[in-house]
Amino acid sequence: MPDMRVRGIRGATTAEANTREAILSATAELLRLMIDANQVSIEDVASVIFTTTIDLNADYPALAARALGWHDAALLCAHEMNVPHGLPMCIRILIHWNTPVRADEVRHVYIKGAAHLRPDRSFTLQSA
Repeated sequence: MPDMRVRGIRGATTAEANTREAILSATAELLRLMIDANQVSIEDVASVIFTTTIDLNADYPALAARALGWHDAALLCAHEMNVPHGLPMCIRILIHWNTPVRADEVRHVYIKGAAHLRPDRSFTLQSA
């Protein structure tokens, strides 16, 4: 049996508006990319933290995960710190993933307006 560790997968994106549809669409897109980039099996996800900047409050981003079938993982939503120079309309995700993958092999996903936050840790979308 491989040596399993809990690894964090980070991701961020921006929503186009403070609406339920925009928040859930942006979150679902980011989750799918994070899963695909790391070949994550949903049963290996221990928990997920979703945060939004305070300008996004029309709905909970975790609902996008539930719609994708994430019924057993613990999900938590929160607001980011309200830093004056922070990126507006931003959704961040931290997946806690049980895996034998080394920490330096984890692929973090930063897209849309959030792509510049961590260019050293993000990848270019093939379908963009």
